Amino acid sequence: MIIPVYEVVLKLIGPVSTVGETRTDDIRFENLKALVALADKLIDDICDVARYDRNRHEYSRKRSGDYASAYLKRLHSEIDDDLF
Repeated sequence: MIIPVYEVVLKLIGPVSTVGETRTDDIRFENLKALVALADKLIDDICDVARYDRNRHEYSRKRSGDYASAYLKRLHSEIDDDLF
């Protein structure tokens, strides 16, 4: 299910990779800003689950919180490796 959602998002937002042509790259920059805004909102939602559910006693909530927390730790590590 994840791949079709990803493909739909890219079709809605459009390409983000630059090609070295100003007009095309201006459009793609706007697409990138939209993609970043979406990613920011999605990460905020994942942070909320991690923050509020990882220490819960109910199995289903703790499972979701632990999963979200593990994802965020992995994402943090990947960002550190790629950018710093």
